[in-house]
Formats: sequence, C-alpha cells, structure tokens
Amino acid sequence: MERLEKICIDKGMRMTEQRRVIARVLSLASDHPDVEELHRRAHAVDPHISIATVYRTVRLFEESGILTRHDFRDGRSRYEESGESHHDHLIDMKTGAVIEFVDQEIEALQAAIAKRLGYRLVDHRLELYGVPADE
Repeated sequence: MERLEKICIDKGMRMTEQRRVIARVLSLASDHPDVEELHRRAHAVDPHISIATVYRTVRLFEESGILTRHDFRDGRSRYEESGESHHDHLIDMKTGAVIEFVDQEIEALQAAIAKRLGYRLVDHRLELYGVPADE
C-alpha cells in the first residue's frame, strides 16, 4: 500500500479500485503532475479510468487535505501530496520543470519580516520563476 492510499484510508475515505490506482500513481510521482498527466499514468494501469474520475478524485483528495494544488502560471493546476515537509518551488519557465528546495535563510527572513510587521508567520508559499542562467 502506497503513502496516499494509507492516508485516504486513515481519513475514513471509501477507496474504490480506481481511487486506489490514482492514489498509487500520485504516491509514485516525483514531479507535480496535472490532471491530464495523472489520467495518462492511471489509464496505463487501468484503462477503465476516465478523465472525469481523475478530476473528481483529485478534487476529493484536495478537499480532504491530501493533495495541494499549485498554479504555476502555465494554465494548468498541478498537484503534490500535502503534509510533506515544507519546501518552496523554483519553476523553469522554459521547460516547466518544478524544482523543490528548502533554504533556511529565506525561512528566517520571512519570519523576521512578518515579526517586523507585527505578525507571527503561520504559513507561506514561495514560488520563484526563472530561466537557466547560461541562456
């Protein structure tokens, strides 16, 4: 049983075979796939999975806090598992590749800015957009 499938079961979600396949595909993803890519991967495992089923399942997983949706300015919503350790994203504007990173200096600076403005930081999302430096 893959990570997401276990999380769904722990949350009391009814797991159909198609939801199990989609959860497994998401658990194995090392990228941030959109619904069409998830459908392509899930359909390779079970040809009976429709794109509508993938859309409904992704929405259910997102509403349940299992998935996080990202809109990286390319017109497609992309998804990753929620609850993983915090990280930020650098998006390659040429290829669409999403690079995850953690930088303690950035984290400390964000907390310091919030404090200076009279707030305690409880959450944030940082997305950097770039092109390869050698171009």
